[in-house]
Amino acid sequence: MLLNKRISIIYFLGTIKFDLLRIVLYATTVGLLDKYSTFREISIPLPVTAVIGTAVSLLLAFRTGQSYERWWEARIIWGAIVNDSRTLIRQVSAFYIGPDRETFIRDFVYRQAYWCKALTASLRKIPLPADVQQYLAAHSIEGQNIPNILLSVHSDEIRRAFINKHINQFQEVQLDSSIVNLCNSMGRCERIKNTVFPKSYSMLIHFLIYFFLTVLPFGLADDHFLVEIALCIAIPSIFIAIEKTSILMQDPFEGLPLDTPMSTISTTIESNLREMVGEPNLPPQPVEENYYVL
Repeated sequence: MLLNKRISIIYFLGTIKFDLLRIVLYATTVGLLDKYSTFREISIPLPVTAVIGTAVSLLLAFRTGQSYERWWEARIIWGAIVNDSRTLIRQVSAFYIGPDRETFIRDFVYRQAYWCKALTASLRKIPLPADVQQYLAAHSIEGQNIPNILLSVHSDEIRRAFINKHINQFQEVQLDSSIVNLCNSMGRCERIKNTVFPKSYSMLIHFLIYFFLTVLPFGLADDHFLVEIALCIAIPSIFIAIEKTSILMQDPFEGLPLDTPMSTISTTIESNLREMVGEPNLPPQPVEENYYVL
């Protein structure tokens, strides 16, 4: 997630540098040819160029809206994970009355904290953090979908507590509801991760931008070729920048600067949960020296 006061323009320009280079070379070449050769005789009515530009604008607006919707949904999901994690531990602390109460609650705290970290690693398709691997090895937990297995362990512990009469039936239902909410959030994240934005739609927009760039010089007046070159660079570059912004937002779980800051949120959740059970040594928030947090 980008930080307000340290947004890097260099990073964004780096993502579109090759497109900008192509646009500058084409606009400069056509502008010079238009001045010194028979290209000057080629003219396309400006309304034709305007229609193409309008079509590109509408498609880009729809594309950007859809990408932002995916990005914002991802952030809403992780906001819900924060709330549901706190609620789960608060319910466990309030409901459980067994003899090993402190140990039972702390197990839930650590398991939930590691669930958040495991889900982060799963969505980014990176190795699990060292502390999560140590926890899994200590409890002999294995599987392909570790976050899902950890939720199953939650459910097993709640069921065992009910059988041993450490919680009542109504409390079991409420605890199970919190776990269902976490499972739903996990499924929504996986849906966003595994649903690829239609490639054909991206190719269509990219093609239309370059087609617009191709016809634009022949629809402008030839009296001031420097102004013509500047317009042929500026207008397509704006379209390319908007398109790239939507591409960067459409996949919020890739470990890029515009992504959902799942690692930072997971650390916050762990700190909050451990504080709720009175642990003195809380995990420090990661200090980011870049212009974004992950």
